[in-house]
Amino acid sequence: MKKLACSIAAMATLLAVGCDKKRPAEIKIGVVQAQTGMFASFGQGAVFGLQAAVEDINRLGGVQVGDQKMPIKLVVVDNESDPNKAGTLAEGLINQDGVSFIVTGDEPPPMHPGVSQACERYKVPYVTSTGPLEAYAAMRNETPTKWQYTWASGMMAISSPATGNDFRTGKPGYTVLDTWVSMLDQFGSQTNKKVGILASDDPDGRSWYTLFGPSLKKLGYTPVGVEKNLGLTPMETTDFSSVVQAWKDSDVEILWGNAPGPFFGAVWKQCKALGFTPKIAMISRGALYYNDVNAWGGELPHAIGSEVWWDPSFKNCPGFGDTTPASLAARWKSAKNQPLNPAIGPGYRSIQIIVDAIQRAKSLDSEKVNAALKDTDLMTICHRVKFDELHFNRGPVVFGQWFRNDTPEKWELRTVFSKLDFVPKNGEPIFPMPAK
Repeated sequence: MKKLACSIAAMATLLAVGCDKKRPAEIKIGVVQAQTGMFASFGQGAVFGLQAAVEDINRLGGVQVGDQKMPIKLVVVDNESDPNKAGTLAEGLINQDGVSFIVTGDEPPPMHPGVSQACERYKVPYVTSTGPLEAYAAMRNETPTKWQYTWASGMMAISSPATGNDFRTGKPGYTVLDTWVSMLDQFGSQTNKKVGILASDDPDGRSWYTLFGPSLKKLGYTPVGVEKNLGLTPMETTDFSSVVQAWKDSDVEILWGNAPGPFFGAVWKQCKALGFTPKIAMISRGALYYNDVNAWGGELPHAIGSEVWWDPSFKNCPGFGDTTPASLAARWKSAKNQPLNPAIGPGYRSIQIIVDAIQRAKSLDSEKVNAALKDTDLMTICHRVKFDELHFNRGPVVFGQWFRNDTPEKWELRTVFSKLDFVPKNGEPIFPMPAK
């Protein structure tokens, strides 16, 4: 009788779980991320970080949802670096694969509107990583709903400082302009302060271009040709010789910009071919990833500067269990046998954020989880995450340059300037850039 009673009780439990659609056996989370195309470097690192975080939380028993723990299952699709495909893929994940949430690691702003609109339509919380703030906010504010279900655990702002009660208010190291200008100020007096500004003509590039010129002018630098949009170039451009020649004729000694890696690689090759080498060059987006800069060939990566928003050296930045930035980077190296891909950190962070919101909501209900995301205040593998009224989290930013080393990998991005006590320097600035 005792065995029969137990069997009946077990069957009742199984039936109850099976009939309760709010308590599935696992939490299905969708990922719409580039694995091929122009932004493959972003996506390959991001997906690794997402998967590593899922492995860690599942190893700990899963996500605490009320009174039970549930494992996560990721469903990953490749948007092929095509923003026009991203929204359709997100709808497929929601309607066909039955995901409860969508997450991504870092990708440039133009890749997100389609996914955000799909998540808004179906009220599915979407945790992503993107930046800069200005480009993201411009796209978000053009929509009727302002993407209430999208949460951007972003990279950084270009020039807009944090305000009010934000913990970053008044602190250095949270805008690109603050960090880059501080780096530039070490050497600006050794230049003629003439600046060429380069940007691909997409939402990300335009935001940088329109903000860089006026900001630099206020600081005593001379942006060359910005009144004619010199250097703001359509994505399909292959011949940059007229722009490069104009910089050379104007004796430009500083190059600032934002463009995809292959795009900037083409520009930089033509700069060298025409004999134009500035004393310092700082390129956002295009110089973040080893695979991109290595593809330029020869000595082209040497001394190129870039923002750095995640690195294994980050201190006091916890993952799940005993995972740290250093151990996560070591896992990438062991699994991929490739140089560091900084996108693994933001990918990992996105899982930390959604897990934290689910556990605080004690539910998989999308409205409850979305409400919990609003109140996020979490230390992650990329440091502290707290969203503002734009659903954006400003991440820290330091300055790096590419160095040649004696390993088979040849190139390494080292932090040469930091205002943040949890991000140490691991290299000395190269100035001026060598002409060859």
